[in-house]
Amino acid sequence: MPEIVPFKGILYNSELLLNASGLICPPYDVISEEQQQQLYASSPFNAIRLELPLESDPYTAAALRLGEWLQNGELKNDPLPAIYPYFQTFEDSEGNPHTRSGFFAALRLHEFAEKKVLPHEKTLSGPKADRLNLFRKTKANISSIFGLYADESKTADRLLKAFAETDPPIVDALFQGVQNKMWRITDPLLIEQLQHSLLERTVYIADGHHRYETGVNYRNERADANPSHNGNEPYNFILVYLANIYDEGLIIFPIHRLVHSLEGFDAARLKLRLQEFFTVTELQDRTALKAFLEGEPSNYAYGVVTSGNIFGITLKTDPDPLLDPARPEALKRLGLVLLHDLVLGRLLGISTEAMAKQTNLVYVKDDREVFESVVSGRVQVGFVVKPTTVDQVLAVSETGEVMPQKSTFFYPKIMTGLLFNPLE
Repeated sequence: MPEIVPFKGILYNSELLLNASGLICPPYDVISEEQQQQLYASSPFNAIRLELPLESDPYTAAALRLGEWLQNGELKNDPLPAIYPYFQTFEDSEGNPHTRSGFFAALRLHEFAEKKVLPHEKTLSGPKADRLNLFRKTKANISSIFGLYADESKTADRLLKAFAETDPPIVDALFQGVQNKMWRITDPLLIEQLQHSLLERTVYIADGHHRYETGVNYRNERADANPSHNGNEPYNFILVYLANIYDEGLIIFPIHRLVHSLEGFDAARLKLRLQEFFTVTELQDRTALKAFLEGEPSNYAYGVVTSGNIFGITLKTDPDPLLDPARPEALKRLGLVLLHDLVLGRLLGISTEAMAKQTNLVYVKDDREVFESVVSGRVQVGFVVKPTTVDQVLAVSETGEVMPQKSTFFYPKIMTGLLFNPLE
């Protein structure tokens, strides 16, 4: 694993943390305008005012506000370097409880080509430019990236859970049904044990690809401008939350596809085209579709929802002739690749560019929204997909390739505002 080190986090003062639920917010890329307004109203010190300010110059506003809150005492610098255990307790869509365990640390930045940190998704220039401006102005990591590592022995997990059982959390915040608890570890021996247990692990980025690449770009900028650069400055590291892929609380939700605004779309014709490649099973309702997908072992099984019709489809031919032979095997085995290449691209004629720009395609996380959108007429057809597995994420990452856009949704999101990482 790249070097992970304790750091002196910036946290809200103890009085404000009594109402920590009003201080935290999701990462910038999942916040709607409506939620942005709601978070602003929740507290004059909510982290949204740093993560996604409403001002016309949000970057300067965030920097000034961060400085003011530090000067006035709303925020405090931790006096000792620490690693911060962070547990999230939540329920899945069926009401089953889960707790995901991990920790915050500072992670040394590496280029992807060095194979120490591996991505699985493609990044876009716009979000990276946005985050780079925020890095430059605030000189801090306002939100964390989310990294995975593989340790079947669960050594770090046991150390973190043992600590959490005997020490009270310093942050306990409920947000949209998710309980967020964070602790502080300053004991050098315990920190060394955590570091040692992860020495040989690779980090796989689960979420925060844009922020990670921005961190690398910012480091390079600062290093070029610093004649005494030695590689140990804070800007050589990035705030990371790390979780074990073998943690029982690590859940990936599917992201479904909604198609709209296609000229001459004909649901009956689409069904005929699908029958050339898939076994088509007529279904009655959402419950039947859910059961179909859960009971179908094939990676190439999908739900299709059109006005008045619901059916499950399973590929009945060899997938290899339908896929780009240059693709690595890990991508060929990914159901979303076939869906994008064959169904969305070949059968419906949606270009790769249109998918990226969401000209004809939008993504939703709740299958209920698929049905509601089709019934309302907002979309022409919806595709309900299976969740990507952690093993698939790791397999694709190892190839150096990336998955189709919006392939994974690790739930819940890592919250912003629990702590910040100074880069000075």
